[in-house]
Amino acid sequence: MANHEHDNGGSKTAENGKLDTIIAMLEKASIAEYVAMYRRPWRMLGMNFLLGVMRGFGFAVGFTIVGAVFLYFMSRIAALNLPVVGEFVAEIARIVQEELSGVRR
Repeated sequence: MANHEHDNGGSKTAENGKLDTIIAMLEKASIAEYVAMYRRPWRMLGMNFLLGVMRGFGFAVGFTIVGAVFLYFMSRIAALNLPVVGEFVAEIARIVQEELSGVRR
């Protein structure tokens, strides 16, 4: 009978160790924060809205910067009067001018 009690105590210790490991993993994964967020859906909606606005703003700023750099380099290349690039830029300028004036082919 003493062996049975000893085995039971040893398995409880092993189970407690496993349970402590699982608790540590859940704390590391910040599960409690997610559960708290799901308990307050309006806060979750607000956070998602704010994140969406920030992503949209970042996209707009990034696109503006990349577009400005692209246009800067295209103007510098066009200033060099390279035959192929110059014709390409002239064609784009012609198409834009036609669209602005309303002329159709």
